[in-house]
Amino acid sequence: MSSHMAGLGLDKMKLGNPQSFLDQEEADDQQLLEPEAWRTYTERRNALREFLTSDLSPHLLKRHHARMQLLRKCSYYIEVLPKHLALGDQNPLVLPSAVFQLIDPWKFQRMKKVGTAQTKIQLLLLGDLLEQLDHGRAELDALLQSPDPRPFLADWALVERRLADVSAVMDSFLTMMVPGRLHVKHRLVSDVSAAKIPHIWLMLSTKMPVMFDRKESAAHQDWARLRWFVTIQPAASEQYELRFRLLDPRTQQECAQCGVIPVAACTFDVRNLLPNRSYKFTIKRAETSTLVYEPWRDSLTLQTKPGPLEGPTLSHSVR
Repeated sequence: MSSHMAGLGLDKMKLGNPQSFLDQEEADDQQLLEPEAWRTYTERRNALREFLTSDLSPHLLKRHHARMQLLRKCSYYIEVLPKHLALGDQNPLVLPSAVFQLIDPWKFQRMKKVGTAQTKIQLLLLGDLLEQLDHGRAELDALLQSPDPRPFLADWALVERRLADVSAVMDSFLTMMVPGRLHVKHRLVSDVSAAKIPHIWLMLSTKMPVMFDRKESAAHQDWARLRWFVTIQPAASEQYELRFRLLDPRTQQECAQCGVIPVAACTFDVRNLLPNRSYKFTIKRAETSTLVYEPWRDSLTLQTKPGPLEGPTLSHSVR
């Protein structure tokens, strides 16, 4: 039996009572097969069933799809880290903040472009690998549901190869889920005669998406309260950028019903809106010098309550 199947637990598989999972067609097949062939058939069939209910279960694939959707909404950043940081080293030049200041700005901008391209490629590859897992499971499940014993006997080598391929795809998918290191071809730090500059690693890091709290966000007659959150709260406070605009403005003056507001909290009141009108709000993190890719931002449309036809001059206030 192929070594690829060692991880599937064939050496530990026990027959039990085959009739507990056989339908009538399989019972008929048992009468047509020699006892040893039937034993091999049921062992291999059980091994495939175990693989599809544990290593590649529908619940697991559903979780991977949810994780993939989340990654497509995340923000991606470059982190600057010294390659070697000796324990107890007090040299301030090896600290990430100090090293970052020594990096050539032009070279760093080039590496940001590399980071953007690498992130896009990684997300595309993850999507492709997930499709392969879906297809592989459907193909193997079809073998399991078929009453034909040949895939588990004469054609078992082909099934083993397919199982190994699907397992390799799963390994690649799990490895690629974590953003990795950026490959630097040239030195990013200019020569500094006064101190020894360490080698630098550039790593891609991920931040969870910023999303509106749709239960707590609401529009009133001439103002709206917006609340948002991050799934995993950051260690330090973050700056956000809230945008809003009136949908379908009817006059030139109504076209001024829009704006970009920097916010240092997770709630904000936009006041002096027009009554009985629809507004679109979007929220994102404030852009920083280390941001390389942000493909998505959350948006929310709210309609103010009916009131006077004329609205006052636009203004904002922090709550």
